[in-house]
Amino acid sequence: MAMRVIARSALLEFCNRLPKSSQAAAKAAMIEWHTTTLGADWDNFADVKRTFNSADYVANGKIVFDVGGNKYRIVALIGFRTKRVFILFVGTHSDYDAIDVAKL
Repeated sequence: MAMRVIARSALLEFCNRLPKSSQAAAKAAMIEWHTTTLGADWDNFADVKRTFNSADYVANGKIVFDVGGNKYRIVALIGFRTKRVFILFVGTHSDYDAIDVAKL
C-alpha cells in the first residue's frame, strides 16, 4: 500500500514564499520528494532510510528529510500503520535551524 502525503499544499505554499529566482528549483525538488514518497511503502524508519538515505529520526518520532541537495528541510510525522505522512514543517536549511523540532 502506497503512502499518502498530508498535505502536498504545504510544499507548494513554501515554494511560493521563496524569491521568484528560487521557486522553480524548489518546486522541482519538492515534487521529486512528494512523488518518491507517494510511491513508497514504508513499514518502519529503516524503510524510509532505504528510500532517503539522508533522512534522520528526531524528537518524538519525527523524521527530517533533506531536500534539494540539503537546501530545504521537511519535517514529517509518519503513521506507518495508516501509511500517512503528515508534513509538519517545510523550510530552508536556515529556517530549520531556527525551530525546535520537539515543539512541532
